[in-house]
Amino acid sequence: MRPILLFPLFGSLAFGADDSPAGAPDAGAPDAQERFAALTANPLTCDICQTAVGALRVLADKGDGVFVESVSAFGEICEGLVTLEGPALANRVRKMRPDSVSIRLFCNSFFGACVSPPVEEWKVPFPSEAPPRAARPRRTSGRKPIKFVQYSDLHVDPLYKTGSNAECSNPILCCREDSSGPNETRAGPFGHIRRCDTPFALEESMYRAIEKVAPDAAFTIFTGDIVERALWQTTQPSNQDRIVWAYGNMSRYFDLVYGVVGNHEQSPVNLFPLQEPAPAGQGAQWLYRTLSREWGRWTGRRAAEQARALGHYSVKYPHGNLRIISLNTNYYYRDNFWVYEDPLERDPMGQFAWLVGELDAAERAAENVYIIGHLPMGDQDAFHHTSNYFDQIVRRYAATIAAMFFGHTHVDEFELHYADYAHRSARNALVTSYICPSVTPSDGMPAFRVYEVDPDTFAVLDVVTYRTDMEDAAFQAGPRWTKYYSAKEAYGPAVRPPVRDPRLELTPAFWHGLTEEMDRDQRLFDSYYRRKSRGWNAEPCTGQCKKTEICQLRAGRSQDNCRGDVLGFHFKRDDAGHPPGPQHAHHSCGSTVGTQTLRALKYPHMRAKLLEIVREKTLA
Repeated sequence: MRPILLFPLFGSLAFGADDSPAGAPDAGAPDAQERFAALTANPLTCDICQTAVGALRVLADKGDGVFVESVSAFGEICEGLVTLEGPALANRVRKMRPDSVSIRLFCNSFFGACVSPPVEEWKVPFPSEAPPRAARPRRTSGRKPIKFVQYSDLHVDPLYKTGSNAECSNPILCCREDSSGPNETRAGPFGHIRRCDTPFALEESMYRAIEKVAPDAAFTIFTGDIVERALWQTTQPSNQDRIVWAYGNMSRYFDLVYGVVGNHEQSPVNLFPLQEPAPAGQGAQWLYRTLSREWGRWTGRRAAEQARALGHYSVKYPHGNLRIISLNTNYYYRDNFWVYEDPLERDPMGQFAWLVGELDAAERAAENVYIIGHLPMGDQDAFHHTSNYFDQIVRRYAATIAAMFFGHTHVDEFELHYADYAHRSARNALVTSYICPSVTPSDGMPAFRVYEVDPDTFAVLDVVTYRTDMEDAAFQAGPRWTKYYSAKEAYGPAVRPPVRDPRLELTPAFWHGLTEEMDRDQRLFDSYYRRKSRGWNAEPCTGQCKKTEICQLRAGRSQDNCRGDVLGFHFKRDDAGHPPGPQHAHHSCGSTVGTQTLRALKYPHMRAKLLEIVREKTLA
């Protein structure tokens, strides 16, 4: 059943005269009523999902107020989120066309009801060809390494309350004064694993631990997400207060911090418009101004001005031949309603063109570059087409990019970019993305990383992860942050040939070699998989689970990560950051309005309710 036959069921109500074929049937006619019945009786397919979006467009065309009111009445939809996100969702739905790339991507992203459309071929324009035989230096300098620190996904909760219910009926966020349910497990002063975000005491404890274990760190990278996961309660003023507090706190402990913008910094969460000025209350300029002021104390005026415009910047590290480029990856995030343009935007806000310019200048100046951002660009949450275009940039400037650093996933992992994705091997592995585990204990033990790098090439020599064990009986008396593992010590002996020399780089070839050894050695893979959550509640992963996991590590492009296009409700993690599973039950205020609406549409009786609301609103 093709969408061109389904959309006319809503007649000219769902789409304008230019969008509907001639002779579109009257939605009240008997044959249309029969087809309505078929729609509400069948499982949600790609075609039916598109038709349901057409019904949502009927409501959106009536205005934001009608849309918000209607969606609120549609099902178990969080009222706070509808008010925040409803206008942006209405704006996007209003512009979707039947069987367009944007509507199929929308149904794919929020439900898995459509196969992801093929990536639109586009060659990113470059101002120059790569120099002949361009490659990263094969040898490090042998000089004493320098260190820097990375931490990510703080999710500090100002409303965390010691003694409150830590295992409440809200599976998204507990440890608050209003946490409901039997109070059998009380929140300790330093946090509670799984259902609670970070209390101030745990954040401060980590900063003090960093001072102790890495007092000689040259700089710190923070890869985003300050605000707690109470999506339904965010406001621009409250988020601004949290951001100012967090960076002020960092400045008291660290001399030099390079930050990025996380999806949770924005209110409404995730929604970064691709055009400014945006509709009232939907823009991100307030956020960019705030971050520009906070980052400016470390980056200087030029970079602060760049951040003020689009939330990104490029700055030279003052004590070495290194350039830090901070990207706003939220322009490529599938949960950002604004990216569902028709046609799709190849280079949202011109950020790729800006990045190419910065990398080209760095190449001419023989600088080493670290790219930092929040969303890893090979992750399932990254749009395939923009991930593909970003990968083209990485491949072109692979000789200049020393490494990349991201957060967002809350787990300890990495990703690899290749010269040839059809034949991924150690020989053609180009660049490594280091993905930092979270501080918030929602998905594992709180952790941070200390990197040792060559002072000349800025090649990564080792990655040492520190964690605090929240299951330690003495944890609530004061967290003990200890060395969890060294990548070189844990994995160096396992690769072929072994890498033990502290002067040797952990090259992309090293990391690819590790994936090959994990493929052969289940015990080695198990140790890696256990470390993803820092030793907490790791479930067995064999067979297809293992294959998919290794595939993800070899996916600098999201189209290659083996996690997409499994039809049906198939999120890798929900909007609060949780992986799927019975321990993470559904809660109406724990995910975006788009997710909740499409989740409800999988049930025929909810699609019938949507049709009733459409009829009611169109006859009013």
